[in-house]
Amino acid sequence: MIRNRKSHRRPSRLPKARGAGQVEFILSILTILFLLFAMWEIIMIVYTMNVLSDAAKEGVRYAIVHGGGNINCSGPNPSADCTNPDPAAARVIDVVKDYARFSLHDTTAIGVNVNYPDGLSTSPARVRVEVSYDFVPYTALNLRPTLRAAAEGRIVF
Repeated sequence: MIRNRKSHRRPSRLPKARGAGQVEFILSILTILFLLFAMWEIIMIVYTMNVLSDAAKEGVRYAIVHGGGNINCSGPNPSADCTNPDPAAARVIDVVKDYARFSLHDTTAIGVNVNYPDGLSTSPARVRVEVSYDFVPYTALNLRPTLRAAAEGRIVF
């Protein structure tokens, strides 16, 4: 049998550590939440870069098949066959913004610049589409980078 023995320990003179577990739990939860929101922002930045890159590529695809020799041509120096010219490349800009509209972003904040480095919109001239977006984070972090993407191709038609 076990006998009840008195403990030979002296009572502690330190204050009791009541609530220490709660404080540790709250600090742990806050750290985990901070890491989760930071990962969310990084994921959204990567997603936004992919959307901008794909939108720029889509704009280049449109521009290379709608060169100066096409009926609905975009770019400078349209040919005589072009019945619906677009020298400012507004349709290329619309294609880029329409492609980006299917994402979680405000497409009015997307800046699109269409350049024809060779000065022509006929084959085999080049076209370059540059897209920029001022990223606004979902959390109140002080991070507001301007994300940029560009694509370039040769006009086919």
